[in-house]
Amino acid sequence: QVQLVESGGGLVQPGGSLRLSCTASGISGSAFSVYAMGWYRQAPGTQRELVATITSGSRTNYADSVKGRFTISRDNDKKMVYLQMNGLEFEDTAVYYCNAAITVFSKRVDYWGQGTQVTVSS
Repeated sequence: QVQLVESGGGLVQPGGSLRLSCTASGISGSAFSVYAMGWYRQAPGTQRELVATITSGSRTNYADSVKGRFTISRDNDKKMVYLQMNGLEFEDTAVYYCNAAITVFSKRVDYWGQGTQVTVSS
């Protein structure tokens, strides 16, 4: 069972930066490296949406709304994934969730963290 814990959220002014971290436990580093990792977010009254993903081969994918501002990265030895967020905007305010995904016998299995709040406000 994979456990994910996010950290790094907080209150920031527009144009500011934050770095979110997600630590995985319950699996080895070699097993962690196989998982696709991602960051999702959910603002009040909206559905959870994809922010960024990074595959086991470190290919990245971003939502159009964050391209050029956010960067996802991973450290398999530390079993961590990061989201560097620059140029934050009011619309980035949300709870950010870390996700680990793997396909087992053609079935996708997802694990989620509890989330960390990011608030962009002046």
